Amino acid sequence: MREIKRLCAAIAAYSHSDDPLTTASNFIALCVVGNQPFYPLYVWWAVGDDGRTSFLTFLSTPFFLAIPWVARRSSRAGRAMLPIVGIANTILSAKAFGFASGVALFLVPCAMIAGMALRAQERKIMLGIIGLAIAAFAFVQNKLGVPLHIFSEEEYARFLSLNAWSVAALTGLVALQYSNAYAKIVNGRR
Repeated sequence: MREIKRLCAAIAAYSHSDDPLTTASNFIALCVVGNQPFYPLYVWWAVGDDGRTSFLTFLSTPFFLAIPWVARRSSRAGRAMLPIVGIANTILSAKAFGFASGVALFLVPCAMIAGMALRAQERKIMLGIIGLAIAAFAFVQNKLGVPLHIFSEEEYARFLSLNAWSVAALTGLVALQYSNAYAKIVNGRR
């Protein structure tokens, strides 16, 4: 029990920032890191054998893990890095599984993060990342080519459901984290 408390304290310390938006972004990044090891299990359970293709999603883990480190050096860079890494991970996952898997839906919370994590004075960066998310959607839908693993129509239906539920959960987490961050900013507890 003591080890778990220490681990939680270390995670909280690593994700903390004096800027509530940065803390929220760091927390979301670490939640993604914490969930990535389970994604292949979710795919196996909900969809079936993917020939270990889902392990490719681990390629983004070090980048998500580095977001709080980057944010300590530049809050803006860390906050912008979160949706950019998410977009890159989504493109890779779409190549692995195909557009029919619904993995491209993860571009929605990526755009949402860009819109909520970046401030009004950072609007050019925000709009650029939102535009990148939209362009990524068009790319994975029309230009990505044959996926690395092809599933049956029934498996793709289950995959779409899995990813839709995952996107809904992530979107809820994002909304809660940034809502809390904005409440702290408005109440002067920046």
